Amino acid sequence: QVRLVQSGGGSVQAGGSLTLSCVISGDTGRDFCMAWFRKPPPGKKREAVAHTCNGTNYINYADSVKGRFTMSQDNAKNTMYLQMNSLKPEDTAMYSCAASAIWIPRDRRPFQTAYSYWGQETQVTVSS
Repeated sequence: QVRLVQSGGGSVQAGGSLTLSCVISGDTGRDFCMAWFRKPPPGKKREAVAHTCNGTNYINYADSVKGRFTMSQDNAKNTMYLQMNSLKPEDTAMYSCAASAIWIPRDRRPFQTAYSYWGQETQVTVSS
């Protein structure tokens, strides 16, 4: 069993920065995959912001956040992060970390149904 405990988020003005953290506990295994998702206000679907799997040397980012958001891990702290810079009002959403102990093919990683474990949602609000 894997547990994700998420923290961070809040409100910031456009151009500001925020960091989300997700502490991972349990049996993650060799094939562990991780992702950050966000769900904008009603009317838009939840989207994958960034995702990666152990053993790969790349992280995929949504086009809307490339160059502004950075996903990283601190293995010593069993924590993954989402550093969000140059925030825009359209980044306003509920953000969630997600994980899978089973390897996910690359073309499946943007889909929330590929992940079995979720952190609690965190609100990020960016004002103009």
